[in-house]
Amino acid sequence: MRKNLEEREEQKRKKDVGRFLNEAKPVQGTVKNSVRNREFAVVTYLFLTIFLGMIAYFAYFQAEKSEAFINSPYNARQDAFADRIRRGDILSAQGDVLATTKTAADGTETRSYPYGRMFAHAVGFSTNGKSGIEAADNFQLLRSHAFFLEKIWNDIQDKKNIGDTVTTTLDMAVQKAAYDALGNQRGALIAMQPATGKILAMVSKPDFDPNTIAADWDSITADSANSVLLNRVTQGLYPPGSTFKIFTLLEYMKEHRDYKSYAYQCGGSLTEEGNVIHCFGNAVHGQEDLKAAFAHSCNTSFSSIGLSLDLKKFRKTNESLLFNSDLPCVFPYKQSSFVLQPGDSSWEIMQTAIGQGKTLVTPYHLALVMSAINNQGILMKPYIVEKVTNYSGTEVTETVPQEYGELLTPKKASTLRQYLKEVVAQGTGSALSGQSYQAAGKTGSAEYTSARDSHAWFAGYASKEGMPDLAVSVVLEGAGTGGAKAVPAAKAVFDAYFQQ
Repeated sequence: MRKNLEEREEQKRKKDVGRFLNEAKPVQGTVKNSVRNREFAVVTYLFLTIFLGMIAYFAYFQAEKSEAFINSPYNARQDAFADRIRRGDILSAQGDVLATTKTAADGTETRSYPYGRMFAHAVGFSTNGKSGIEAADNFQLLRSHAFFLEKIWNDIQDKKNIGDTVTTTLDMAVQKAAYDALGNQRGALIAMQPATGKILAMVSKPDFDPNTIAADWDSITADSANSVLLNRVTQGLYPPGSTFKIFTLLEYMKEHRDYKSYAYQCGGSLTEEGNVIHCFGNAVHGQEDLKAAFAHSCNTSFSSIGLSLDLKKFRKTNESLLFNSDLPCVFPYKQSSFVLQPGDSSWEIMQTAIGQGKTLVTPYHLALVMSAINNQGILMKPYIVEKVTNYSGTEVTETVPQEYGELLTPKKASTLRQYLKEVVAQGTGSALSGQSYQAAGKTGSAEYTSARDSHAWFAGYASKEGMPDLAVSVVLEGAGTGGAKAVPAAKAVFDAYFQQ
């Protein structure tokens, strides 16, 4: 009986163990399934996140970036647009046709530039490559926002739609004055409104006739001496001459709070370590304060100032004013360069302080700096296209003025404006005094040969009540002094603008 009882207990124990094992199996399976489900969810959410990210980027690209990619000069897709769209017109700010497409009876299209050379570098050309506005706004000119039923009907008839019209900020009177002022002289001139960034005139010489660019191509490209395709406004690098004294002056003011007590006795020359700097024309200016030294463009005074500066700080100041920096520009451009650094010789320092040495600048860059000084230290982003419309005048896009950034404080800008006014009031820019407008600026005579041949510079601005101010930067290659040659060119532009 005892044996039977033990057998029954053993059988019960085995049943209990079996029941336990059977109950434990589903628990293990549940754990494994739970782990697998979690892994699957992670992978699913990961791919879902990637997919949603791609959708978001695609929407962003379509809204913000697609036109920039399509408008790239390297995008061959643009060439296909010309097969079904007739290139749109380019107009001046007043509505004058600067570029249009003429279609012959046999369907042959010819790009026409009614004003020829006058807008050569600003408007550009669209044959043998593209330049100027023709290149920068190629996409806008090769798309059509005509009424959609009209486009459908044209497509049915296998006719081209008419491309959109680009209206520029270029002012006909100001552009003509700038073009005439340069005459046959090599050089460049740009005029822009500091408060908006609108470019009203852009002239570079030597120039070319965009109507005959294809026929003249071989001779133009073979003429490396004249480089007529080079837009000297944005791509011409020149020693700045005395216009650079603006930057030297600013650094001196930043380093010396007592700059108003500055005094210097100009004897016509300055010798340092055997190197001699002369004032232009060996002039002797006598006793000068800082404002008089700037107005008279005294080389010896500013060379002396240069020797007192902290070169690291000087470089930093110049780079904050866009030297060695990218510029806001829709056209191809070259960076202005400032290379002076600690350890350079006293000769390099004296030369650089007066705008000689190795410093190079474009007329465009100086126009930006003058615009910022005029506009309380704020540089507005320059633009040359006012709006885009369809061919019948319905607006597609319009450019709104935007701030590019603060180049200098309002206080420093205000002080510089006082000094620039003095140049016109009693200094080298006196030919601009006594006008219906008030002008300010800085002249320059930048020597570029051992024979002391010099480029003539003027960079400044003018104001008249009831009108936006106008900034002008002009360089005339090998013309001589800024006061005698560049100032009259700037005056012609100011006269044309303020007499409208």
